[in-house]
Amino acid sequence: MLKAAVLRNKIRFRPSPPQIMTFGFILLIFIGAQLLTQPISYTNDIGISYLDALFMSASATCVTGLTVLSTGTHFSTFGQVVIIALAQIGGLGFMTMATLFALLFRKKISFRERLVLQESMNYGSNEGIVRMIRKVLLYALVIELTGAVLLSGYFMLEMPVGRSIYFGIFHSISFFNNAGFDLFSQFPDRPSSLIHYAEDPFVNVVSMLLIFFGGIGFIVISELVTYPKNRKLSLHSKVVLSVTGLLTVLGAIVIFALELSNPHTLQPLSAIGKFLSSMFQSVTARSAGLSTVDPGLLREATQFFLVLLMFIGAGPGSTGGGIRVTTFAILIGAIVAMMRGKDDVVLFRYRIAKQQIHQAIMFTMIAFSIICAGTMILSITETGSFLAILFEATSAYCTVGMSAGLTSHISEAGKIIIIVLMFVGRLGPVTLAFALNTRSKKELYRFPEGKITIG
Repeated sequence: MLKAAVLRNKIRFRPSPPQIMTFGFILLIFIGAQLLTQPISYTNDIGISYLDALFMSASATCVTGLTVLSTGTHFSTFGQVVIIALAQIGGLGFMTMATLFALLFRKKISFRERLVLQESMNYGSNEGIVRMIRKVLLYALVIELTGAVLLSGYFMLEMPVGRSIYFGIFHSISFFNNAGFDLFSQFPDRPSSLIHYAEDPFVNVVSMLLIFFGGIGFIVISELVTYPKNRKLSLHSKVVLSVTGLLTVLGAIVIFALELSNPHTLQPLSAIGKFLSSMFQSVTARSAGLSTVDPGLLREATQFFLVLLMFIGAGPGSTGGGIRVTTFAILIGAIVAMMRGKDDVVLFRYRIAKQQIHQAIMFTMIAFSIICAGTMILSITETGSFLAILFEATSAYCTVGMSAGLTSHISEAGKIIIIVLMFVGRLGPVTLAFALNTRSKKELYRFPEGKITIG
């Protein structure tokens, strides 16, 4: 009888959408690590350790961009394709990619699969979710293809045609998915990332546009596409676009002011170089992780400011991370409302529900707690300044990928901590908590209300 009951429970068990997402990402990371350890994936005769392969796979799947090995020199073309494929799947979501194949083979999308898609896209309802996924795939293809054509054409001025096309496709996918991987380390006479193009308007503008579209979220992109026709934007899109624009401009002004006299960053650049670099760091700091100046050479005040931008992050349902710009907007709105003695948080003449305010506070406090815990543990395992460790922990959890130089010589224990931070940050702590919680109980009673003194 007992065995039969256990068997029935096993048969009845169906993983929830958060559990499917969690185990799907874990499986993808381990598949990627296994592929990267194969001889066809690396260029040297020594090989790479499994932990390094796991780190690179997790960084790509979580679209972070932190690296312990150079993507351009340590990995063969096959290994680079594996990394960028993981970034593409991780950026769009593995369920989105699975839906693509289902649509290609004309397979019907079940209700349960729609729930998982809704969870992975942070979509408000499962109604119309398949139609939304079709749009996501179309927009991603068009934007990445446009970026690839523009970058490939430009790279043809300085490298062979085949290589320029490959570079264009790789970097377009990386930039749009806010993955932060680049191949420019293949040029021994050039600095890392996009530092070589610090004063190049074309590469800067194309890269920033790809990062911008990847970071605002597919719901906003969809509404921007239809805006010329219906002249309507939802509250969500208005908040994402306005806060993104405000943070970009404010960030560029602060970075420009702090770094203008720094001889290692902005000072040697021309006027256009100073402007472009300030704008680029402001855009990339909230998710992409690329840089046109060395983050390790920035002033400490600038590095701490970048930590704040990384913590805020990109838009919901995007390829970026952080607490999200909508969460930040609600928090600021709540502070303003309380200072004015108002009961309601109002954005663009819309009242925000109390539940969303509570969720914003919860997301922020969980993210803050995880980053603090990660920073404390890394302070024990690693040698470096506290700010550099905080910078790396925030970059990992918020899936930014910008590094102040710590990751390149991090310890084995530190690699594991960073992997965990990247995974939890990409998946989201709330999704992970729901995945680990197998059953939920409804409370049958409430405790009496009490009062405490605040402030």
